[in-house]
Amino acid sequence: MVDNWITPIPVLMAPRVNLSLIRDLSMRDDPFLQLLLKSASSRMFPIAGDIMTTSLLSVPLHAFNEDLEGVAIDIPAAAHTLAGFRAWALSDEVPEKRRVCFLRGRVIVDMSKEEILTHAAVKTEVAIIMGQLVRGIDFGDFYINGVLLTNIEADVSNNPDMMAISWANLESGKTRYIAAKKNREVEIEGSPDWVLEIVSASSQIKDTRDLRQAYHRAGIREYWLIDARGEEIDFQILSWRKPGYVAVPIREGWQRSKVFGRHFQLTRARDRRGGWRYELAVKEA
Repeated sequence: MVDNWITPIPVLMAPRVNLSLIRDLSMRDDPFLQLLLKSASSRMFPIAGDIMTTSLLSVPLHAFNEDLEGVAIDIPAAAHTLAGFRAWALSDEVPEKRRVCFLRGRVIVDMSKEEILTHAAVKTEVAIIMGQLVRGIDFGDFYINGVLLTNIEADVSNNPDMMAISWANLESGKTRYIAAKKNREVEIEGSPDWVLEIVSASSQIKDTRDLRQAYHRAGIREYWLIDARGEEIDFQILSWRKPGYVAVPIREGWQRSKVFGRHFQLTRARDRRGGWRYELAVKEA
């Protein structure tokens, strides 16, 4: 159900396209955006929170702001079913590095750039440490963003920042690899043991609310959330419980992961140029 309606200029728009920067853009001196938001026509579309839902995207996204890199994405109507989204997301129609997500009929396209100090730098440190850990304890498979994860029961398909799947999980059939033509594995279906998301301005609601609910429905045992945008790092290890995820206790700065059987602590300090250098420390439980 839509709470607020506005009347835009008469343009054809894509079905349920999420422009993750729409809220930020509305606060800027952007003539095109203001015209779009204020002009009158017979066509109407809803804006609810940070979601722009519309009825064929013919307006190039770079018309809104140069940060969107001049890319226009057409979202077909079929993409609003899980099967249709999976086919579309893995097709050549979606630019390889674009972050797309399906959540119970909603299609979210994140066009924002990845911020270096509070996103890319965090991801690099965590990926190095977790990759070494997964290999060192022979846990299973480990991936950073770029792999499409789908869970049919939870009605979600997304590219997590990171995920790990244990050998036991794979051998049980709880999670499996999906092959496209020529036996190329392009997607993972099921419930990995562990997923991680790093929060950015464009993904805050999706990561902290929508994916938290979706990953819980998918039965993913552990969800890590990292938000490094504030004065202090907000690092949460969320453990699956029947009513919902529960944050594990923090004791003297350490949090215990049941999935990996280790304690973790994420800190940062200024480097020689004044940027952030992160450190993910690990100790045995």
